[in-house]
Amino acid sequence: MPEEKEEIKKEDAPKAEEKKHEPKAAEAPAEAKPAEAEKPKERKKGRLAVVHVYSSKNDTIITATDVSGAETLGWSSGGMMVKSSREEGKPYAAMQAAAKLVNQLKEKGIDTVHIKIRAPGGNGSKTPGGGAQAVVRTIARMKMRVGRIEDVTPLPTDSMKRKGGRRGRRV
Repeated sequence: MPEEKEEIKKEDAPKAEEKKHEPKAAEAPAEAKPAEAEKPKERKKGRLAVVHVYSSKNDTIITATDVSGAETLGWSSGGMMVKSSREEGKPYAAMQAAAKLVNQLKEKGIDTVHIKIRAPGGNGSKTPGGGAQAVVRTIARMKMRVGRIEDVTPLPTDSMKRKGGRRGRRV
């Protein structure tokens, strides 16, 4: 009889060990939780807009459209934000215009934007004005996700004659 009890105890011992390992079995789903944690890494899809920024030395005009460019979602310019015409192209006016546009976009449920920056181009200036950089900074700081920033300034392949006449602008 005592030998049978010992055998039973020995048989129960692995079961007891299995019971001890049951919490580890509960840990196995915990190991599966990191795999579940990877799922939220998928970005939730928000609405996308394209922000067209035309920036010259005299003004900054910002227009937001849908991806195709057919529907205008909102627009603003530096001249709408300041009183004097000499300040229309300054970064402060561009910041105010960008903030106004971002608020319009957020009301419409848009959280991601692509930015297209344009300078006058052609036979004019090929570099954007000071307001372009201020617009990009303001959009990023107002918690809009910026997908792509590209320069779409038209560059001449063989252009028309520049203004100023044969002997150029005489100062």
